[in-house]
Amino acid sequence: MDDDELRKSVERQVKRMQRAEKERPTLLAQSIFMGTLSLLFVLPVIVGVYLGNWLDSRVEGYSIHWTVGLLVVGLVIGIVNVYLYIKGDHL
Repeated sequence: MDDDELRKSVERQVKRMQRAEKERPTLLAQSIFMGTLSLLFVLPVIVGVYLGNWLDSRVEGYSIHWTVGLLVVGLVIGIVNVYLYIKGDHL
């Protein structure tokens, strides 16, 4: 390898490292990402529990069948939401 090829190779590597440093996510960007993940997971769970509790209150006697069932559905939906968001490379 001659000097010219070595210099070009080093320059490419330096440019690549500088570009990676500029594109590194900031603390604010990471916080927004984590907040979004939290909302994508927690909201379906809360909606499921609230709806299940409301349906259980409409039934005679005390029952938690709808609450537990919709809690599980909310968990599954939340997990799928988080998976799809992360798979979409939003970071």
